[in-house]
Amino acid sequence: MPIMMWGYGQGMVWMWLWIPLLLIGIALLVLLALRVFGAGRGGYAPTGPQGPDDPLPMKGSRARQILEERFAKGELTADQYREYLNVLGEDH
Repeated sequence: MPIMMWGYGQGMVWMWLWIPLLLIGIALLVLLALRVFGAGRGGYAPTGPQGPDDPLPMKGSRARQILEERFAKGELTADQYREYLNVLGEDH
């Protein structure tokens, strides 16, 4: 007399493979969405020159930015800041 398995045959193997694959697929989609839509936090942000639609366009050279950062930290006085700008040829 044959023994009936009532769903514990090969279909059970596919279920055990389907669930982890489904969860891995969902996790990959979430990670992809975070990378694409989270471009400002390390995603696929453009790295070239900033365009006219950029809300915070870069002003001046990198040297001027460094001077501004040092002045903001209090490492330079106002006179030193102006003097270094004159040396760089970037008068304010």
